[in-house]
Parts: sequence; structure tokens; C-alpha cells
Amino acid sequence: MLAQVVKIAVALFVIMDPFGSIPLFLLATQEKRADKAATYAVGVAAFVLFFFLFLGDPLFSALGIELTSLRIGGGIVLGALAMELVLGRGFTKMVPSSAALSLIGTPMLTGPGVIASTMIFVQSYGYVPTLFASIPVLFSSWIILRFSSLIHRILGKNGIEIMSRVMGLLLMTIAVDLVIDGIRAALS
Repeated sequence: MLAQVVKIAVALFVIMDPFGSIPLFLLATQEKRADKAATYAVGVAAFVLFFFLFLGDPLFSALGIELTSLRIGGGIVLGALAMELVLGRGFTKMVPSSAALSLIGTPMLTGPGVIASTMIFVQSYGYVPTLFASIPVLFSSWIILRFSSLIHRILGKNGIEIMSRVMGLLLMTIAVDLVIDGIRAALS
């Protein structure tokens, strides 16, 4: 089970990409009350993640959506997010306001990619490994946001962009795997 938890945690961390949220977080907080702002943003992210972890399967079952469709659709969404990270171009508009903290929580940390992946991980590995993997990922995201000012000073804008692009490349490989798994399942 430990290997599953690690695999899920690494994938969720890459998909969440908290480093990519640093510029918007700094803009929203202007380095004031970073601890409370990080708690709020990660709290929103945790709510969305846990909602779909525990209620996503019953919700999708009620809507008649199959896991195969979720894998293919989730893979496509992850691929689009990966392209955004790799190319450094956003499909979404950033809003510099207090609402930005909610935007960091969702869709930036727990957007469609995390939602789809969480539900797929629950189907593939179960609730317990997915839950145990989610907690350290959310905590590490909180640490990164909490100390985003320091991280930004150490890495600089270019360092953060490089990290986000590397995360995007890793995310693209996860997306391709999801699509391939979904197509295999649909064909069999």
C-alpha cells in the first residue's frame, strides 16, 4: 500500500503544481497574512478534493458516467493543463483580488485534473491509499504557499517558471497514461 500512496501522492503533487500558484498567491496576499491566506486557499482545495474523493463516484454513477470516459476525459484535461504549463501560456484569466485565493484553491490546486485523477485513483487503488496520499500533498501545498515569498526570492521568477514547466512535462506523461488506459478499457 505504501507504494500506491507514494505513486498517488507524486501524481497529485505534479497535477496540483503549487509552485505555479506562487505568482498569483503573492499578488493576492501582497506578503500580508500569508499563513491565513495559505490556509484558506488550501482549505478550499481540500474541500473540493475530499468532496470528489468520497462523493465523486456516486455522483458520476448517478449521472451515468463511466470510469473509462473519466479516464479519457481526465487525460485530455490533464494534457491541456500540461500544455499550459509547458508552454507558459494560460487558458484561464488571472484575477488579482481577494477572490484570487478561492481561484488558487480551485481551479488552480484542485481543478479538473485533480478531480478526475482523484476519482480514478479511488477506482484503481481505493479510498484509503488515495486519502493517505492526499493529506501530505495538501500539506506540502500549504507549506509552499505559506513560504511562497521566500521561495520566490530564492528561485526567482525564472526558477518558478522552470519548475512549472518541468511539472507540466511530468503532467503530460500522466495524461497520456490515463488516455491510453481509458482507450484500452473501452476496447476490451
